[in-house]
Amino acid sequence: MMTMFLYKERLLSPGQLKRLSEHKYSFTSTSLLDSLLQPWWNWLVSKLPLWLAPNLITVWGLIVNILTTLILVWYSPDAKEEAPRWACFACALGLFVYQSLDAIDGKQARRTGTSSPLGELFDHGCDSISTVFVALSACIAVQLGFYPSWMFFQCFCAMTLFYCAHWQTYVSGTLRFGKVDVTEAQFTIIFIHLISAVFGPSVWMTKIPYLNFQLKGLILVSTIIVGSINVYQYFYVIFTGGVGKNGSTVAGTSVLSPIIPFSLVVVPAFIIYRKSIEHVYEEHPALYILAFGMVAAKVTNRLVVAHMTKNEMEYLDSALIGPAMLFLNQYFNFFIKEYIVLWLCLIWVTFDLLRYSCQVCVEICEHLKIQLFRIPVRSAIVGSEKNGMGSLSIHGGGGGSGKQSRSKHSKKFQH
Repeated sequence: MMTMFLYKERLLSPGQLKRLSEHKYSFTSTSLLDSLLQPWWNWLVSKLPLWLAPNLITVWGLIVNILTTLILVWYSPDAKEEAPRWACFACALGLFVYQSLDAIDGKQARRTGTSSPLGELFDHGCDSISTVFVALSACIAVQLGFYPSWMFFQCFCAMTLFYCAHWQTYVSGTLRFGKVDVTEAQFTIIFIHLISAVFGPSVWMTKIPYLNFQLKGLILVSTIIVGSINVYQYFYVIFTGGVGKNGSTVAGTSVLSPIIPFSLVVVPAFIIYRKSIEHVYEEHPALYILAFGMVAAKVTNRLVVAHMTKNEMEYLDSALIGPAMLFLNQYFNFFIKEYIVLWLCLIWVTFDLLRYSCQVCVEICEHLKIQLFRIPVRSAIVGSEKNGMGSLSIHGGGGGSGKQSRSKHSKKFQH
């Protein structure tokens, strides 16, 4: 009997599950760094034991990323306090660990013969959450709390770009990575953390000679330039690359339909921020970003599921109850302190995201007859034999796909 996580009905219909099982991952990539990092990724995956499940690699990387970011949040919840240098270094290390593990989970799946559509979905789901924490950590590392509107833009820009990447995938059926994309952005933020770790976060307030703006201004300029290029590329595909009937999405729906669910996240976030008499965002930016970030992650996950199951994406979502709490509390003249409501919002949206993710994974595992965090003994044995282990022990190490030079993304989502 399938476990139900507080849902009365299944989230995925038999038709959706059938289309999911037939899903084939399609991608293109021109990333500048991926080819340079291949030797490191291939060496790293060759050291993993064959009994280690790919999804377990992904989730442990995410946990490290979240914990190191929460250390920064603990020391600087308003993004104004100067966080300890060691915390910035820990965040840089945590992001590097996440990036590396995120790059090799698909390689591990190929080594062990456990590739499945669930791996792609699980990976994207973890990435949607990581995007929020990575963006927030970068803002804290440069003390963007002194510029709340700028911080709002930086964080929601990251969430929007991630959503748009999957929006164009929903339209074209192919995930596209540009020359400056996810990997490059992650290493840029690692560099930002390292600068803060060496010189202290206050170094970003240094005025650039002759330009009359702070060093952190370079981050804004870079975000606008790179973000604009990526948005242009995404929308070019959205308006011209539809693979459905009459240029529609993979599900046969309007190419513009995904804009509505995400607008229901971003627009309320901005309105509540601007209308708050208690200045709930300015006083608690980290908490605010995390709350709305989890809503954005939930909506993005639903978009990925819609793409992989070739299904229409519903506009409304139960996660929107969280922002609705804040909105209604403002409308009724702040019956409860907004800080308390913001905490209630975060708790609800986090719970809602987790129960949705768990339920979808359970249904897919049941349909594909696989386990999320465990490799069948037979698969591990086969993987061991393929890697020249010469032994039937499933706990052997070594071997791997180090001789194969496919890009990170070609293997990443095939587990």
